[in-house]
Amino acid sequence: MRDCSTNRAGFDRVLMAVAATFLTVSATSALAGQSTTPRASAAELAIDAAVPRPEPANVPPPTIGDFKMDSTASVPDATKSIDKPAEPSAAAKAAEPKPAETVTAPAASDTATATPPAATATAPVPEPAKEPVKVSTVAPADQPVADRLRDMLGTRSLRYFDRKNERAAVEKFYAARDYAPQWTQAGKLTDSGKGVIARLKDAAADGLNPADYPLPDFAAAGSPDQLAEAELKLTASMLDYARQAQSGRMHWSQASSDILYPEHPIDPAEVLANISTAKDASVALDGYNPPHKLYKDLKAKLAELRGQGDGPMIHIAEGPALAFKAATKKQAEVAPEDSRVPQLRAKLGLEHPDDPRYDAKVAAAVRKFQESVDLKPTGVLDDRTVKAINSPKRDRHIDTVLVNMERLRWLPRQLGAASLGNAYVILNVPDFTLKVMQNGAQVWTTRVVTGKPGKHATPMLTETMKFITVNPTWNVPPSIIYNEYLPALQQDPTVLQRMGLRLERNRDGSIHISQPPGEANALGRIRFNFPNKFLVYQHDTPDKHLFAKEERAFSHGCMRVQNPDQYAATLLNITMPNERYTPERIRSMYGRSEIDLKFPTPIPVNITYQTAFVDDAGKLQFRKDIYGRDAAMIALLKNSRSRDLEAMIAHAQPNYSRPKDALPAGVSFASDNTYSSGPSFFERLFGGPSPATPPAPIGRRPQPRFTR
Repeated sequence: MRDCSTNRAGFDRVLMAVAATFLTVSATSALAGQSTTPRASAAELAIDAAVPRPEPANVPPPTIGDFKMDSTASVPDATKSIDKPAEPSAAAKAAEPKPAETVTAPAASDTATATPPAATATAPVPEPAKEPVKVSTVAPADQPVADRLRDMLGTRSLRYFDRKNERAAVEKFYAARDYAPQWTQAGKLTDSGKGVIARLKDAAADGLNPADYPLPDFAAAGSPDQLAEAELKLTASMLDYARQAQSGRMHWSQASSDILYPEHPIDPAEVLANISTAKDASVALDGYNPPHKLYKDLKAKLAELRGQGDGPMIHIAEGPALAFKAATKKQAEVAPEDSRVPQLRAKLGLEHPDDPRYDAKVAAAVRKFQESVDLKPTGVLDDRTVKAINSPKRDRHIDTVLVNMERLRWLPRQLGAASLGNAYVILNVPDFTLKVMQNGAQVWTTRVVTGKPGKHATPMLTETMKFITVNPTWNVPPSIIYNEYLPALQQDPTVLQRMGLRLERNRDGSIHISQPPGEANALGRIRFNFPNKFLVYQHDTPDKHLFAKEERAFSHGCMRVQNPDQYAATLLNITMPNERYTPERIRSMYGRSEIDLKFPTPIPVNITYQTAFVDDAGKLQFRKDIYGRDAAMIALLKNSRSRDLEAMIAHAQPNYSRPKDALPAGVSFASDNTYSSGPSFFERLFGGPSPATPPAPIGRRPQPRFTR
């Protein structure tokens, strides 16, 4: 017999599943149309009440604080953020069998999609990295000024700093200190600011013009804008002072085309760092002036001329004219005695200050003084000379000292070779003297002959002497060939032969003239070589009588040395002390073959133009401005306010590549071959890059040359 109860139970389960499916579909449709379709009957409301539905989640939007950077945090369960669904009624629970749970799963999915987006996040959003908060190093009282400095340097720095390198250095300097002011603190001048202002106010004592370094009025600066502007103006004036103290108010090329010194400009960044960290800003800023004793001595004498010296001013009383007369065959010398002479000796820096005799030395000193002030150099102490000596201002002398201090700024800071005890050669053109210096002391000195005024002026330069040539060949400079010898050939085609000179034509059409070594050679027995673009050098001369003259400007630009054998021995003993050179050893090399003595370490040669200097006795000396350089520089410094004197001027150099005129008939060349393929003039003079000796022209023996 069939078990109907069992079949009944199976039927009931199927019926309940269909009912549950119906209820689920009905509930879904009801939810979709809840807001728009009104309920039509109580049956539908009952069905709605029987179907479980989730409560709407009232979750606020997430904020940045809801996320953490902890990488070990677990992923939050999205279902936990959904509120539990409302409990179904008791009737629904009784009518709902457990197997129906697998059928109602889609409803659970629907409820999950209805949750807010934040509730469905499966991974935390990483918090963006925060920039570190920069702590300002500027004092609160200086912050407004710093803010204005930042703005002014960003928009108006060109107004204060017209040089690009200085502008960049200033911007970097203030940026590194958060634009905090350097010269003030809380509106008051710092010690550094006071030191800089003190140095700029005293610029006249350094031979500079205080008007070139305007000072802002910090006392009247009451606002951040005014303090920031005063800050930048003082920085600009400080940089101007450092630059001109080191390199000069005018570039050497402004004065003449025959000047060449190595450049040594300041580094603005170094100046700012140095002055800002110095214990004494005034002393640090003064350090950009020349360190040479020559400069410091002139600075002290400048103070004396302005009446600021420590010693008492010496006043020479008026009286009868004093004149010295040298002895003759018929009359003894006349050296009058006068009570004013001891004062005169002290004034002129002469020895024996208590001697009342107006002797030859006093008369010579008076004569030199008269020349320096454009008085007739008679050597007689008359009223005009006494008034010139007693002049309290000495305006002309002050100007002369100022331009000489300016020229000393052009010289290198290191005059000598450090490895040789700072050894160097210095030649003063207006004084016609040459000195060898080592370890700050004079080692040797001699008289020299320098270039004539005009186009033959001896140039001002710094170069290094690399070797000495004994028995040199004179390779005539192009300027002499084309300006003197070729015109002379037009008058007399045999003049060069009679002078012992050799004439050759180079392949480029230029003319080469030379004189072989020998006693009559224009260079004498020794040439001192320091290669330079002006093709000048120092050398011996057969014309010894010129050294007896007081004024010795007779050459074509080269410098003739009175005692070349002693000069050579002195230099060689500095560079090669173990060789023990003597003048006798040098003279033993004299002959007809060139001998080069090379220096292991070159010696710097400084050719200067000092019309004012302090001698070994501490006396201020003046010399005649033979080339007119003083007058030209004084005029430029006084009358060129609108001109940038610090700018370099390019000067054209003469070209002597070809003769201006054809050579006259009858001119005899040194050999049958018309052209010489030898080295250039510079290579003949100072040595070329190749040590090989060029082939000698046909019919002439090659000139022997030895190197030691």
